Amino acid sequence: MKKFKLSLASQIFIGLLIGVVVGAIFYGNTTAQEYLQPIGDIFLRLIKMIVVPIVVASIVVAVAGVGDLKAVGKIGGKAILYFEIVTTIAIIVGIIAANVLQPGAGVNMDKLEQTDISSYVDTAEHKEEAGFIETIVNIVPTNPIAAIVNGDMLAIIFFSLMLGLGIAAIGDKGKPVLQFFNGVAEAMFYVTNLIMKFAPFGVFALIGVTVSKFGLASLIPLGKLALSVYGTMIFFVLVVLGLIAKLAGFSIFKLIKILKEELILAFSTASSEAVLPKIMEKMEKTGCPKHIASFVIPTGYSFNLDGSTLYQALAAIFIAQMYGIDMSIMDQFTLMLVLMVTSKGIAGVPGVSFVVLLATLGTVGIPVEGLAFIAGIDRILDMGRTVVNVIGNSLAAIVISKWEGQFNPSAADEQVKQAS
Repeated sequence: MKKFKLSLASQIFIGLLIGVVVGAIFYGNTTAQEYLQPIGDIFLRLIKMIVVPIVVASIVVAVAGVGDLKAVGKIGGKAILYFEIVTTIAIIVGIIAANVLQPGAGVNMDKLEQTDISSYVDTAEHKEEAGFIETIVNIVPTNPIAAIVNGDMLAIIFFSLMLGLGIAAIGDKGKPVLQFFNGVAEAMFYVTNLIMKFAPFGVFALIGVTVSKFGLASLIPLGKLALSVYGTMIFFVLVVLGLIAKLAGFSIFKLIKILKEELILAFSTASSEAVLPKIMEKMEKTGCPKHIASFVIPTGYSFNLDGSTLYQALAAIFIAQMYGIDMSIMDQFTLMLVLMVTSKGIAGVPGVSFVVLLATLGTVGIPVEGLAFIAGIDRILDMGRTVVNVIGNSLAAIVISKWEGQFNPSAADEQVKQAS
């Protein structure tokens, strides 16, 4: 008799459902939250523990394998161009959705609870002071060890690229170093698979804490905003990313099927970082060359946050509508331009969307205090944003691979069969 075994996706989904039920039962119970939170925190810390070693080792191995600065630069240039185009489309979709759906019209602010957002203010002020030029300058680390300690992903990627090129340039002398990093990458992917066995418990705890803290009732006063955000994100994935996938000769539904485990995990944890190692591994198995998947996906975590940029545009106009501020076409165009700059390069900052909005709203004449009214449901909206970010970055790896003529469609078909 064949032994019945649940897939990891099924286990994570069951953990998600049990977490929702437990969270609803213990709604408002701080003792339950105190017991559940450490379980979720341990899972996220386990993931964060392996992200930097995997990114460094994978990029070094991939770039050293290519060994050509011109080829790496070409891939990087195409990736940045693609990221800028798609995130700009995401901002435009968010702005159009806010104008069509009018989620902030008629909202009674007297019935909304305000949440303390002071923890984000200092980060936002630093972001405003830094500016776009300083963000670009900071990509080059003065101390790569400090960048690794601080989890500064763009600086880590830059250092790893340079180290990979250096190893390739010295030929046989670099082989022992290359073997070391290859071993690190293999070991870390093995550790990733071990950690993923704990994922259902982490998901159960994190979603349980979210539901017990906020409850489903917290959505009611801002239900129109939540529905608008989720509806627009579904449209963006199926129509915009679906069209991009079709132009690249791929199916967005195939991609979602391949990534079902990672998407459930991303939704439950509201953390793109939680699935970064698995996304890199899976996209390589789906037919993307190692050097493209290893470079495009981590870089996309800073430059290609489609779900976040879409939400930021929609939320900014929502707040303006809530305050009765009529934004002209020029004001909305300015908002788009500002978001194109402020939304780049801060993926590692907690509450990234709030930080970007705080750094953006004042420049277009929208009261930043309005964010305090929507902070209460931000975690629930963040779950959807994270899923869109993950799909967008996974698709980017396929698009750049196709663009380079290096995509393996038979590997993708095999992954779809395994996912069925």
